[in-house]
Amino acid sequence: MRAFVVDSFTDSAFHGNPAGVVLLDAPAEVAWMQSVAAELRHSETAFVVLGGPADEPKPLRWFTPTTEVPLCGHATLAAAHVLGGDQRFDTRSGVLTCTAQADGLIEMDFPIDLAEPVKPPEALAAGLPGTTIQETAQGATKVLALLASAAEVRAVRPDFAMLADVPSRGVIVTAPGDRPGIDFVSRVFVPQVGVPEDPVTGSAHCTLAAWWAAKLQRDTHGTTFVGEQASPRGGTVQMALRGNRVGLRGRAVTVLRGDLLA
Repeated sequence: MRAFVVDSFTDSAFHGNPAGVVLLDAPAEVAWMQSVAAELRHSETAFVVLGGPADEPKPLRWFTPTTEVPLCGHATLAAAHVLGGDQRFDTRSGVLTCTAQADGLIEMDFPIDLAEPVKPPEALAAGLPGTTIQETAQGATKVLALLASAAEVRAVRPDFAMLADVPSRGVIVTAPGDRPGIDFVSRVFVPQVGVPEDPVTGSAHCTLAAWWAAKLQRDTHGTTFVGEQASPRGGTVQMALRGNRVGLRGRAVTVLRGDLLA
């Protein structure tokens, strides 16, 4: 079995979000895939089955070091990059189409996630000490917290033990962008699934794109945004709204390839 490590949502190695990619000839046991993901220790590892008909979407699943997840952007980008760009994947979130762009970007067609305003969970403020939470919304899997400024997003030092008590699969903190060409900044914390901070999170931008479109009153078909995920590794995600779908665009760099022996 061939295995890769790919840095996603970046055009330079050792930035963006590293993902494992494992290419399979046939479906594998869940316990084995979970063990491989725990061994690789990336925020997600993608497992792609190549043995089906050429004109059918390839089965794709994603695992963190501790659990399977229903949607992952950066590992999907990594898998498409390894396989040449243009791909269709059959996943728990439906068929996801990836298209290579002329400028080297790969665009992924993902479902949009509409976050609704909610009362802040009790553990949220305790898990984000020193911050000013101005608004809170709940998406399909993550709580979104609007902070006072991009500087506050960059500076936050989470209490991961407290954030793990937030009744959600993760927490997004966000604020308006603070430099030209960036519409908003964000960071994503997912201690609930064994990932304290996810460096660049494609699935979170399905939530952020829709939420910021309404916030900035730019929620029209074809509207584009650029988000910066301000983790220590950092990365950018380009987004294009299309009704109930969002195109997520990014680049990727392969940093390791080899054979998986176990």
